[in-house]
Formats: sequence, structure tokens, C-alpha cells
Amino acid sequence: MNIYDVYSLYDVTPVRGKGSYVYDEQGTEYLDFYGGHAVISIGHSHPHYINKLTDQLEQIAFYSNSVNNPLQIALANKLETVSKVKGYDLFLINSGAEANDNALKLASFYNGRKSILALTNSFHGRTSAAINVTHTGRKHQAPINHGAEAVYCDHEDLEEIIKEINSGQHACIIIEGIQGVGGLDMIDPSYLSDIRKACDDSDTILIMDEVQCGYARSGNFFSFQSTDVRPDVITVAKGMGNGFPVGGVLIDPIKMPAVKSRLGTTYGGNHLACAASIAVLEVIEEEKLVDNAETLGAQLKSELAKLPYVTNVKGAGLMMGLELEFAIKDLRKNLIFNHQLFTGSSTNLNLLRLLPPLNINTGHVEQFLEKLSAGLKQI
Repeated sequence: MNIYDVYSLYDVTPVRGKGSYVYDEQGTEYLDFYGGHAVISIGHSHPHYINKLTDQLEQIAFYSNSVNNPLQIALANKLETVSKVKGYDLFLINSGAEANDNALKLASFYNGRKSILALTNSFHGRTSAAINVTHTGRKHQAPINHGAEAVYCDHEDLEEIIKEINSGQHACIIIEGIQGVGGLDMIDPSYLSDIRKACDDSDTILIMDEVQCGYARSGNFFSFQSTDVRPDVITVAKGMGNGFPVGGVLIDPIKMPAVKSRLGTTYGGNHLACAASIAVLEVIEEEKLVDNAETLGAQLKSELAKLPYVTNVKGAGLMMGLELEFAIKDLRKNLIFNHQLFTGSSTNLNLLRLLPPLNINTGHVEQFLEKLSAGLKQI
């Protein structure tokens, strides 16, 4: 049986990871400044993470959501403590796409509307409802995905966004505080208070998609925390499990009381997923990774701006986009095969996407800059 041909692959086979590095079959060391799409939040093979999962495996790995699982409560409480976001209920699933699908479903349950408002260059996942509101994935939308209307506004056009919200036609607006796949554009934080007010006035749900820009990545635990806005729903995944498949929906229970039996999952919130997620939060808290992302992100941004061919440095914290004068496709290949450096791309063909583990240090930043500078000199 063949693997279904979906991905364009680089001819590299990581077999081991440690901290901010991965190693191939020959033992070649690669500096990982991409973290598998921002998934590796606390570094590869963190000892606390390994111990937590090992201990849980020796007890029980899985049982269904038809019985008590105290680890879910422990995870919810730890998430509230570390994120400092209070008063939400947590629904656990397996991925960011599932998180966004369920968030959209909750919004439609709440006000009975079918239309969804999203932003240009957005990416919210590849499941049925999520792909329907993914502006960067329109070519991936099958006819079956168009069950609900999706309307897109430019993320810089506050007037148009407010106009659409005030129409009262949309179940919700879904926003990435920092766009990932779309190219590291950020919605102006000052817009969010106006959007929040318009949502309140029109009974529209405000969803913040923190799947990639959350979990300490932006220098805040959640990207929207640079404001005083309280979303109705927050979606999380990627760095939540440091490689273990897990996602979550944080739901304001005052706005949207529990809708028992309308949501459900087989694997979501299983014992191993909870153990992995608790371990990640414990490391983020113990190693002060929110502060680390803010500090090293500022250092990295300053140094990147000095490099040749750079036209713009986007993002915040350790979610950075380096926009160059040329398409980065060949540069990425050169960095992997000649300089042993993993980086990422986006729908902006000139943008190099950087999503390193949140516990990198100044030595890793210096090594990254050396490798990148060497690659740029070969242009």
C-alpha cells in the first residue's frame, strides 16, 4: 500500500530530536527554527514532558469520555492559571481544525445564523467548516464544504469589518491575532475593542483563533492579551501538546451555556493528551517561556532587520516572518541542505516563517543568524 501523495517532501528524515535540534539517520544536526508548524513549543524530547507521558502510559493511556477523567479538570485549571484567562469552560478535541470547526458550530447554535465572517489571508484548518472560512485554502474547498456562507474582509479595513458585523447576518467573526499561513500579518490590536463592541451590539460571536499564535508564541500567552478584549471563544492546538495531537475550545459559559450531546469526540481529552498538555503548561510556567518569547523575539526582530535583502520583519515574540526581496523557495532548500537549518514558508512567496521552540536561548539565536547570513551570502 502506498502513502496517498499529498505533501511535497524535502529529502530529510529526522529520527531524533533534542531541545532545538533534530538529527537525521546519519546523525547530522539541524537547528529547528520552525518546530513543525509551531507545534514544538517546549523543545524536542523535553525530560519533564517525557517523564509525564511515561508515567501516564504506565497507568492508563485512554478511555472514553463516558467516564470521569480527572486529568481534564487538572488541565483546565492549569490552563487558566498559566494563561491568566479566567472564567472559560474547556472542550478538548484533537487538532486546530477541529477546534475551529466546533467554535463555528457553537456560534451558529448560539444565534441560529449560517454566515461566517473571516479575514483575507486567513487559515483556520482543513476540516469541513474550517476550510470554508480559510481564505488561503479556497482551492482546497470541495463543493461539500460550501454549506455555510463565508464573507471575507481585509484585515486592515476596520470600517468594512464593522459594517459586516453590524449587518447582523453573521454567526461570528473568526480572527487570527497573527496570521500564520497567510504571511504573519497582524490585525491592529486597537481594532479589537471596536470589533468587540460591534459583536455585542449585533449579538455576533467573537472567536479568536490562537491555534498558531497562542500558547506563549507571541510574547503573551494569547495574542489578544495585548488588549483588554475578552473573546467569546478561543481556539488552541499546535503548541498545546508539543507534538501530541490535542486541541481545545475555550468557551464563555455565560454567553454560551453547555449544549450537552451537541458536541462530542472519541479521542479528545484522552489521558495521554491531558498528560502531554499539562506537562507543556508546567514547563511554560517553570521556564518563564512567555517572557522568553517576548525578550528573544525582540532581539531576533532587531537583528533580522539588519540583514541584506530584508524588506520587512513581521510578527511578534517567537512568531516571526522575514520578508525578502525575492521568493524564498530556493533559500529554504539551501538552508536545509547546506546549512542544516529548518525554516518555514507561507502564501507570501517572499516570506520566511520562523517558529522556533519557545525555550531557545541567545546562543540559538546567534547560531540561527549565522546560518541565515551564510545562506543569504550565496544568493
